[in-house]
Amino acid sequence: MTGHAPSVGDVLGTAEQLVTIVAVLLGALTSHATSYVMERQRNRHELLTRWDTAKLDAYGNYVDQVRTCVFVAVQMYEHRTGLRASDKPMREMSAEMLDAGRERGRAFERVLLLGGDDVVEAAHELNAVALRVDWQGADKLDGSLEDWRERNRAVFRAINEFHESARIDLGVQGSVTGERHPERDLLLPPRQRTEGEASSDS
Repeated sequence: MTGHAPSVGDVLGTAEQLVTIVAVLLGALTSHATSYVMERQRNRHELLTRWDTAKLDAYGNYVDQVRTCVFVAVQMYEHRTGLRASDKPMREMSAEMLDAGRERGRAFERVLLLGGDDVVEAAHELNAVALRVDWQGADKLDGSLEDWRERNRAVFRAINEFHESARIDLGVQGSVTGERHPERDLLLPPRQRTEGEASSDS
């Protein structure tokens, strides 16, 4: 019994089937690869977004806690030096300063965990100058009224530097320092005249 040689039509049909199968396989592989890449990109974007959100919360909270400590220190300093009396006793203000300092320390630790190198260094510098305000406010560091004001200025300069580093780390456009943002001094109430100065005007 002799076999039949495949006809040209049979060969072409088989070839077409193979081409179709290969095309289907390639399409499936391409679709799978595209889906895999897109899924990885989506997961990576979601992860980066979560980290940026965590960083933003940490950076903002740290500055809030620094400002809270400064506010309490100002109350203590003004009450202690007679610039502005407070209804709170010093013991209560000291307890508030202790609590505020503890919260600032926790916020600082979060910055160390999440922040980039420049942000961490800016936080260290801010922490150092903020402590000097705490100490003079609580009478643990000597200094004149001008020393006090300069230490407060140093804190707000350091806050600006921290903001600058944080914005770069988060990819925020613009700047909070530089030629378009001149340094602003402390906002102080107008100096009250003494009785002697008032008498000389009359």
